[in-house]
Amino acid sequence: MSNQKGLPASRSDVVGCCAPLVGEPLSGEQSVELARVFKALGDPVRLRLLSLIASHAGGEACVCDLTDVFELTGPTISHHLKVLREAGLIIGERRGTWVYYRVLPEALGRLSELLMPATVSELSIPAPAQAQAVVGA
Repeated sequence: MSNQKGLPASRSDVVGCCAPLVGEPLSGEQSVELARVFKALGDPVRLRLLSLIASHAGGEACVCDLTDVFELTGPTISHHLKVLREAGLIIGERRGTWVYYRVLPEALGRLSELLMPATVSELSIPAPAQAQAVVGA
C-alpha cells in the first residue's frame, strides 16, 4: 500500500511548471544532420581539434600547427579533420603545401540554437550560483 497522497493519477494530469526547452521536435532530416554533427564531436580528438581551430589566432589554423599538439600521425589527424569537414563544422583551404582550417560559424550557430534555444531566465531555471546555494542549503 502506498502512502503517496495528492499525486496526479497520470502524467497527463500534470501541469507543466516551466516553458518547454524547444518550440517543436526535430524533423527527420534535422535529426539525421544533428546526429552526424554529434558523432563528429563525439570523439575527444575531434572535439579538441575543433576547439584548437576556433581559438587559434586569426580564426584559422594550419594543419602543420595541429599535428604537433597530438601524439598522433599526420594521416590520423587528417582523418579526424575530414570527419569534421564532412559534418560541416570546418572548411579547409590549401595554400601551397599546407591546408588551413577554420570553423564555420553558421554550423556552430545552428548547433547552439538547438542546444540553447531559450535563456535561463525564460526557463525558470536558477542560475548556477543560485543552484549552488540551493544545494548547499
